[in-house]
This record gives sequence, C-alpha cells and structure tokens, in this order.
Amino acid sequence: MRFVLEVTLDEGRLAEDTPAELGRILRYWGGNLHHYPLEPGDGSPVYDSEYREVGRWRITGAATGETAESGAGAADGEGGATGD
Repeated sequence: MRFVLEVTLDEGRLAEDTPAELGRILRYWGGNLHHYPLEPGDGSPVYDSEYREVGRWRITGAATGETAESGAGAADGEGGATGD
C-alpha cells in the first residue's frame, strides 16, 4: 500500500510562499487522516489556505517490484506508475 500526496506548487499561495503554505497543507491534511480508513482507493482533494484545489492525496496498492525511485515523479496524477 502507498500514500501519495501530489500538490501543484506553482499557483496561487503556493507560488507566493511555498514553504509556509506547503507546511500548512501537510499539518492540516496529516491531522485529518484519522477520518479515513486508509485503504486502497481512499483519497481526497487538497486545498490551499484560500480553499482552492491544489492537489490530491490517495491510497494506492503499489505495483509489484516498484521502488521509491521508480515511483517518484513517474505518476501523472491519473494513475501513472502507482497501480491505481
């Protein structure tokens, strides 16, 4: 099983103050995960502090033999190499 968080960094608040905004997103969504069973198929859109959708997190079943290097950057947000 794999937890995937994808956030677009080059728009809105994330482009203006990337470290602060990304930190806020990680704190908020990390603290919110207890509301989900965290099984393959679970996920949710991710919003910035201005409530604009800037990404998504999801739980996937990792492809057999996939490594961190082969999976990083290989996903296209619509399945890619994550085994969706």
